[in-house]
Amino acid sequence: MIEKLFTPLTIGTLTLPNRIVMAPLTRNRATPDGDVPNALNAEYYAQRATAGLIITEATQISPEGKGYIQTPGLYSPEQVAGWQKVTDAVHAAGGRIFAQLWHVGRVSHTSLQPNGQAPVAPSAITAATQVFTATGFADTSPPRALETSEVKRVVEDYRKAAENAKAAGFDGIELHAANGYLIDQFLRDSTNKRTDEYGGSIENRTRLLGEVLAVLTSVFPASRVGVRFSPFSNFGDISDSDPMATFAAAITKASDAGLGYLHMVEGQTGGTRELPPNADIGKLRKLFKGVYMANNGYDRDLAIRAVETGAADLIAFGSRYIANPDLVERLARNAPLNVPDKATFYGGGAEGYVDYPFLDAKAA
Repeated sequence: MIEKLFTPLTIGTLTLPNRIVMAPLTRNRATPDGDVPNALNAEYYAQRATAGLIITEATQISPEGKGYIQTPGLYSPEQVAGWQKVTDAVHAAGGRIFAQLWHVGRVSHTSLQPNGQAPVAPSAITAATQVFTATGFADTSPPRALETSEVKRVVEDYRKAAENAKAAGFDGIELHAANGYLIDQFLRDSTNKRTDEYGGSIENRTRLLGEVLAVLTSVFPASRVGVRFSPFSNFGDISDSDPMATFAAAITKASDAGLGYLHMVEGQTGGTRELPPNADIGKLRKLFKGVYMANNGYDRDLAIRAVETGAADLIAFGSRYIANPDLVERLARNAPLNVPDKATFYGGGAEGYVDYPFLDAKAA
């Protein structure tokens, strides 16, 4: 009998051939001049086109939204043309690909910002974390708080990025609202100390999320839009006094928008799956009417069990997809997996990017 993990799933009008997703993975290999996707990026994604769905690496919606060197954007004509080569390559290989839209907010450095300006954030609170700059890892720069009048501009930047994603041939888009970046900063009360309509109550702190989802679903059908949350993760030096209440409201807002899927980091981003006291992923998941995508620390057995029991509809794999372009086939056969080389995760060229071996069918 074929395990359910390897069977098709339909999201709106999009049918996925299996329930294995390539998670968004920052690799810092865009062309340095202009943060443009290139031929190497197209090869990398096309190699992984047997995934039920590919979600691109986080892609900044504006120059202001950048927090690490050589991460791709979706705001210039050159970037749209570069992404078109990627989507063409993935589609030619039979795949489906969504763009993950990203604004880092305070998780940035002045050297990465236009004219060396301060990063923007909901409140002027510096993140106790580091970013990847031209000279290596560096502490984040102190941010400035966005003026109320500027928030509409940020929403418009998301809309333009969605339009550009559509022009570049993406099948859909995912809003990055996790891991301590801008949307997450507005959601959490440790980083949002605003006194206007975007701060204070949970209703106010989820307002930007709602406004962004509204513009994204005006560009793509709602079923072609997903959102990623990390309710219990402290990645990016972030926390909340009541994450269950905050993210219950955020997830309800995403469900009411009719989104195709909810993508959840279960536990600490890239770390333990253990949850804090009173945290309940299942309770949050029930608030969302669409497809549920689970992420964090999944291996073959855990993924099969989660889908079979209905705990998840889709499973997103991260580092395993870095090292195994044919991950679906390897999991289906229960074949050995290549081990990822962490030294080549960020930056560089083809090594550790497009040179991982595929499963040898004859040897298998």
